[in-house]
Amino acid sequence: MTDATDDHYPASRVDDDFHVFDTTLRDGAQREGINLTVADKLTIARHLDDFGVGFIEGGWPGANPRDTEFFARARQEIDFKHAELVAFGATRRAGAKASEDPQVKALVESGAPVVTLVAKSHDRHVELALRTTLEENLEMVRDTVSYLREQGRRVFVDCEHFFDGYRANPTYAKAVVTAAHEAGADVVVLCDTNGGMLPAQVQAITATVLADTGARLGIHAQDDTGCAVANTLAAVDAGATHVQCTANGYGERVGNSNLFPVVAALELKYGKTVLPEGALREMTRISHAIAEVVNLTPSTHQPYVGVSAFAHKAGLHASAIKVDPDLYQHIDPDLVGNRIRMLVSDMAGRASIELKGKELGVDISDDRELVGRVVERVKERELKGYTYEAADASFELLLREEAEGRARRYFRVESWRAIVEDRPDGSHANEATVKLWAKGERIVATAEGNGPVNALDRALRVGLERIYPQLAKLELVDYKVRILEGKHGTSSTTRVLISTSDGAGEWSTVGVAENVIAASWGALEDAYTYGLLRAGVEPVE
Repeated sequence: MTDATDDHYPASRVDDDFHVFDTTLRDGAQREGINLTVADKLTIARHLDDFGVGFIEGGWPGANPRDTEFFARARQEIDFKHAELVAFGATRRAGAKASEDPQVKALVESGAPVVTLVAKSHDRHVELALRTTLEENLEMVRDTVSYLREQGRRVFVDCEHFFDGYRANPTYAKAVVTAAHEAGADVVVLCDTNGGMLPAQVQAITATVLADTGARLGIHAQDDTGCAVANTLAAVDAGATHVQCTANGYGERVGNSNLFPVVAALELKYGKTVLPEGALREMTRISHAIAEVVNLTPSTHQPYVGVSAFAHKAGLHASAIKVDPDLYQHIDPDLVGNRIRMLVSDMAGRASIELKGKELGVDISDDRELVGRVVERVKERELKGYTYEAADASFELLLREEAEGRARRYFRVESWRAIVEDRPDGSHANEATVKLWAKGERIVATAEGNGPVNALDRALRVGLERIYPQLAKLELVDYKVRILEGKHGTSSTTRVLISTSDGAGEWSTVGVAENVIAASWGALEDAYTYGLLRAGVEPVE
């Protein structure tokens, strides 16, 4: 049997006192809507290694060509700095030998220094799913763990459906843990596979199993009750020293225990050092980068790393934060690479406006009259349907207009129009014309688009790019329309939010009118004006 400190998993790379084990590439990939290519998996593995997790479960080699290719390429293409690569598989088949089982051989051939084996620990699953005896299942665990240890692999055993199995037959569930432990498994992981447990139950059962078996225990929690993170920490409270999580909580059904709040809690609340120095400050960036790879919009309200995690809207909160940010924040957002955001809305008070101004680089705290004017103007415009908490750029333009005593103007619009033509063959033509003045020159520009708003955007760009070449970098990246509550049916007030990018950053603007085209035009005007402001262009008026 190979000792657990051999060169396959050097102690210098992984702090063995406490394990952070990530299964985004295996369990997380089972989320509906996620379909990872090998290239995607390699990219995510690099992000996770940069973050500093101890173990990255890459998939099930031999079960499908994609995972087999991933392990082959990962060995050649990734120089892991912090993590050990883990292959996932199952115990041998009933009635066979581990040394002859093709699936077990594939785990060895993957080259991964660590193997996670899934084993049945619920007696009913053994008899109905595996269709074997309880004793044979224990032998399957012993044989497979022993064989992999002889091959120089470190072995973790995931006891599937452990908590449900424990409640049904605690003696047998603990026997599976003991069998894995005595055969040489470094960690035996208690899995809440159905996600139905609550923290008090997890803590009590984990503590009992630890006392009765002496095995080193880990926890794998699904989030079906919304308690996966709490259940993970409850197991840690009971003595578990190995936590299995996924980035952003991705996973089967509603997901798994979320890596980021678990790690943040361990580092900031428990005082455990589970990441390399400085890695926690990269957490928000890593979370968003992985979300981009899987092509899912990052959750704005995710703890610690969401853009709203440290956003404050109520005036009461802002007043307190102005005195001391800790009064309404449980940690300094800089610790996890996030930042405080002040939201401006009709709930805003003077403190909200002052703090938001500082955030945007416009300090108005010494001018009480100016602050009051901005507060009243925001409330007046939000009553008409504007929303500034989602349109920072439009708010900054409003703020600067009040502070500077004039609107920022790079062009003046004389008129605009958009025409939608419905043709007999069922096709449509969209054409827009804008008439405007810029730097003393009258400009008339016409353009076609795939819709009236796109045609207006193109016409505005055609008209202004010659005078303001900085606009060539601008790109509309998101467009949202909302019909506000009203009593006039299709003539109800419409709000449009537009997100624009110049390649270096994004900003959002808002327009409100009784029709969607006019509302869109208002948001477009602000978007172009703010883009020129960002580019450092001086206004002409």
